[in-house]
Amino acid sequence: MSIRSAVVLAAGEGRRLRPLTRNRPKPMLPAATRPIIEHVFDALLSAGVTDLHVVVGYKRERVQNHIGPSYENVPVTYHVQEKQLGSGHALSQAADAVDDDFLVVNGDQVVAPQLVQDVVDAHGARTGDEPEDTAATLCVVESERASRYGSVRLDGDRVVELVEQPREGRYRLVNAGVYAFTPSIFEALRKAPTVDGTTALPDAIARLVDGDTSVRGVQSSGYWTDATHPWDLLAATRRLLDDGANVLRSSTADSARADAGVRCYGDGVWVAPGARVHESATLQAPVVVAADCEIGPGTVVGPNVAVGQNATVESNAVVVDSIVDEDTRVGANATLVDCVTGQAVWLGPACVVSGGPADVRVDTRIHQAKRLGAVIGDRVHAEGDVSFDPGTLVGSNTRARTGTTVSGVVDPGSEVVR
Repeated sequence: MSIRSAVVLAAGEGRRLRPLTRNRPKPMLPAATRPIIEHVFDALLSAGVTDLHVVVGYKRERVQNHIGPSYENVPVTYHVQEKQLGSGHALSQAADAVDDDFLVVNGDQVVAPQLVQDVVDAHGARTGDEPEDTAATLCVVESERASRYGSVRLDGDRVVELVEQPREGRYRLVNAGVYAFTPSIFEALRKAPTVDGTTALPDAIARLVDGDTSVRGVQSSGYWTDATHPWDLLAATRRLLDDGANVLRSSTADSARADAGVRCYGDGVWVAPGARVHESATLQAPVVVAADCEIGPGTVVGPNVAVGQNATVESNAVVVDSIVDEDTRVGANATLVDCVTGQAVWLGPACVVSGGPADVRVDTRIHQAKRLGAVIGDRVHAEGDVSFDPGTLVGSNTRARTGTTVSGVVDPGSEVVR
């Protein structure tokens, strides 16, 4: 069978990705040089979806203004979740818009097109001893970190248990957040109990399982990366660069793909039309440089680097294992390792971001030995010769004076002085 409609859940804030989500929702954060949500759309369109629905909420104008009324000539309808009341509540906002089987994908994760296609194929499959309709089909992937996510236990291809972040037991299959549903899921959501005022989609599916409703699980070997913490963005970018598919796209939603005009400097090196790379610069694969960038003389960029649109890397700078987001300037002789910048960041001459591993404080929790140099929020201005210790999170609109050292968690709008 074919499934033509899909709902993308893109209403969440993503507090654990602060400071990057202070000014935009998590689905708009970069994976390689493109927002995460574009990779989700690509996976859905590759499976034959011709009707896109997006549930937006936090900073929703950033999604709507970027995507517009269509994506690759496929119409996009927006549904607003006014309050963040859980993924189940978010899906319910699209209840009146779909009347046949449909797909649901979390908008804050990078999934291979294979995962979506595997769900479509499994949802349409029928065997003699199964009910005529399967109420839900979900994709599962094997992971050593299953306890961090929603874990799944299968009996054959039937889901027999769905547990959110299990504290005990040996689980190895993760709910990858890619689903196919019949419209009956909306009735299940209406009946699902709330927890602290929120309704979680996995809880509603678990109730279907407990009630002996047919829920199928399909294992997929396609890649899946959830962007929960800042270092996950670096992991997602590395994975996309390894794959090499759709790492670049033109800046307007309805324009033709930029891939046809991409200059290739060798395997794993992509440079978009309009980017300027000095003849003495070195691009080390895998690396992607978006449109209207300037890579100066003597620079070394890569491996595992994504340089966003209209960014500049000045002479003799070194950028490794990093995401340089759009409109950012990296000054001469600067060094960035394991770094994620926000938009419109200014890093002056000889600034240094040392790489991880590092202990990183996110809210009240310390995450040990993470591969992270620094996360630098939107419109941060470092004057020059500024050092960022490993694991540093710098809030938006911070100014670091010349020769300072920045460490820990820096509040937005701060000034760092000697």
